[in-house]
Amino acid sequence: MGRAFEFRKARKMKRWSAMAKAFTRIGKDIVMAVKEGGPDPDSNSKLRAVIQNAKSVNMPKDNIERAIKRATDKSQGDYKIVLFEGYAPHGIAILVETATDNNNRTVANVRSYFNKCDGNLGTSGSVEFMFDHTCNFRINAEGLDVEELELEFIDYGAEEVFEDEDGIHIYAPFENFGSIQKELESRDIEIISSGFERIPQVTKQLTPEQAEDVEKLLEKLEEDDDVQNVYHTMEESSSEE
Repeated sequence: MGRAFEFRKARKMKRWSAMAKAFTRIGKDIVMAVKEGGPDPDSNSKLRAVIQNAKSVNMPKDNIERAIKRATDKSQGDYKIVLFEGYAPHGIAILVETATDNNNRTVANVRSYFNKCDGNLGTSGSVEFMFDHTCNFRINAEGLDVEELELEFIDYGAEEVFEDEDGIHIYAPFENFGSIQKELESRDIEIISSGFERIPQVTKQLTPEQAEDVEKLLEKLEEDDDVQNVYHTMEESSSEE
């Protein structure tokens, strides 16, 4: 199996287990999708994808509808995607994706987390190059042959296709999201969830004590409401929950 498979396996139970945080994150995704392409999922492919993700984490239908309605309100501010880069202790690169309506607040918070945990907030471009920006899809495996699907979707940019107990997963470079989504929908293949991830090109193994130092920073970052995703180059055990 490739890097995407190992990455997913290691992170599966470790990150985003808190349902309330997942709802907050998806609520912002809905607002950004509606602001960009309108409130109708039939004509807004990005909103369709976010609604699928909301359903995959059992977000109530009322919550989804409220988020769409809130996004159409003119008083609702827009969220801006801001990327932060830096280092945790022991040379572990950290990439933080945020969605914020107050950049000053987010910058101050993120900087304080790095400072308190003996990390260093870096400049733009300082660690982003260490991660591959990918898109991914989780689809219903029923009636599909993984190997055949992989051969067919290579033409649409797929680099890794594999199956586990949650379904079939397709990973591809970030820029191929639209073409793969369109092809899956044209074939009436059920998309359970989709999204974007940054997979570290190289990971670093730490001792349990060193890993604990890094975890302190990761936890502070992930608890912040402005933070959507946190990626790092620390090697994670797939057995951790």
